[in-house]
Amino acid sequence: MTEIGAKLHAHVVELYPLCRSITGDGLRATLRHIAAAIPLHVTEVPSGTQVLDWQVPPEWNVRDAWLEAPDGRRIADFARHNLHLLQYSEPVDRVVGRAELDAHLHSLPDQPDLIPYRTSYYARDWGFCLPHRTRAALPEGDYRVHINTTLAPGSLSYGECVLPGETAEEVLFSAHCCHPSLANDNLASIAVAIGLAQHLAERRRRYTYRFLFAPGTIGAICWLAANRDAASRIRHGLVLTCLGDPAAPSYKRSRRGNAPIDRYAAQVVDGARIHPFSPTGYDERQFCSPGFDLPMGCLMRSPGGAFPQYHTSADNPDFVRPAALADSLDVLIRIVDLIEHDRHWQNTAPHGEPQLGRRGLYDGAADRLALLWVLNLSDGRHSLLDIAERSGRPFAAVRDAAAALERAGLLVTACASGA
Repeated sequence: MTEIGAKLHAHVVELYPLCRSITGDGLRATLRHIAAAIPLHVTEVPSGTQVLDWQVPPEWNVRDAWLEAPDGRRIADFARHNLHLLQYSEPVDRVVGRAELDAHLHSLPDQPDLIPYRTSYYARDWGFCLPHRTRAALPEGDYRVHINTTLAPGSLSYGECVLPGETAEEVLFSAHCCHPSLANDNLASIAVAIGLAQHLAERRRRYTYRFLFAPGTIGAICWLAANRDAASRIRHGLVLTCLGDPAAPSYKRSRRGNAPIDRYAAQVVDGARIHPFSPTGYDERQFCSPGFDLPMGCLMRSPGGAFPQYHTSADNPDFVRPAALADSLDVLIRIVDLIEHDRHWQNTAPHGEPQLGRRGLYDGAADRLALLWVLNLSDGRHSLLDIAERSGRPFAAVRDAAAALERAGLLVTACASGA
């Protein structure tokens, strides 16, 4: 567990300094890092492309940016921390007075020592983010604003890792990769997604697994606009976010509320930390929009906005715990195990209870009560998850009982679950 956690945390540390955004060189550098760890196909969507009800914005890149006080001190400097610059700031190079400057400053009065994360993706603006303690002490006078950025035709980038399975039906894992220097939101989830893809790449897979690394909102919309055929093959899915903080895992249900993925998550995540669907949050609101209504929930530890470090400079690599990363990966592996092994069975001896003793089943390791439940409910209509929920037996016990019964010739596959 410690070795896995340290390996995942190393991804967070390496990616943290990059200035990611919804477009640009920092986003591409992040995708290159992912591509060095797992197979990744990168798609570039040109600026101005119409995607559903949205349009891909101009590409934004930063050379440098700083704000100089009247005494010559740099009170905000992109080179020191990339959260200092308002995301998508247009280029500016001039002197402004204190009053004009204040309209372009962002700070947190309730967290006076932290730098906030702010964006202006779709409205032309410029600005700096700085600790409120620094902002409150700014004197009157002339301030030099230097923002060396470009907003120009380019493209939006997203990456996909597809691991083919025995069936074309897909499981989708999505992680947003647009946030600059925010470790839990969402470098932790990128790291865990890399770990899960590496785990699955070494194993036999019933389903095809697709990992999507895209900028938030507009990236998911680009993917959905271009992949309606792939979307129709998705049987289960999870948006991954905030998977590195010390809180216990939590889960937000899909729009459907009782999709198989919701029930799988409920087998693994504490029921007190399962939340209903709402049309806010991360990209589950895109995948679960009514026109798509994909069976996708959201797995996290602390929900976005529920921890004080959220969208501030305090969300740094020290806040992300290696043990939490390893635990998040373990939770996902357990959910995948449910997805892979849940299926419908048919009892080949349904008239009366078959004699288990002469088949050696009462002497085996299988849970006897689970054996009886599986035999009774394996009528082609109940999945193993149905049986586990109704019997109260652990899914693993039900799965093992089904495997033992199949070896004894008492079960045959009826159909795949989730179809």
